[in-house]
Amino acid sequence: MYFAALLARTEDGWEASDTELDDVETLSDLADLAREATPDEDTVFVLIEQEDSWFGLVRVDGEEDPRIFVSDAAAAARSAYGELLLTDELLGREPGADDGTDLDSLDLDGTEDGESEDEDEDGNEETAVGAVPHGPVGDGSILDDLGISEKELRGLDPNEALAEIAEALGASEVLETVR
Repeated sequence: MYFAALLARTEDGWEASDTELDDVETLSDLADLAREATPDEDTVFVLIEQEDSWFGLVRVDGEEDPRIFVSDAAAAARSAYGELLLTDELLGREPGADDGTDLDSLDLDGTEDGESEDEDEDGNEETAVGAVPHGPVGDGSILDDLGISEKELRGLDPNEALAEIAEALGASEVLETVR
């Protein structure tokens, strides 16, 4: 089960709104959605969680590039919403690199039937999500200026993370109204 919300800092405090991400296709679309949440260039967070699995934060400060933190990249990679956040840059890949198999390099000698798709030539199992690391990725200092250190952020339980972040920001009541 997923939950997604926008949390915007205004001069009157934090404002929360739930949001649908079904029409969002790229990180740029997500950043634009966040910018639309406030008429000023205030800080806006996109909060995303998949119950028992992972959470992600996208911070948009005016027209600056979005800052991203994902608690477990491998878990998020198996999610359509997570894939929005896991950019090549965030994962340390060459932008535009093709993650797919090069068909010209395949050795199709007829012995493919019965071979495990999860094993490479040496018999080592590969992860289903390829080079996506297990564990947190992104800007761990995304909440430093708001009182949550990188160590605290990385240590949050995915089931409680958004509630704990909202509490630390003084926004737990407004976030609960949209949950």
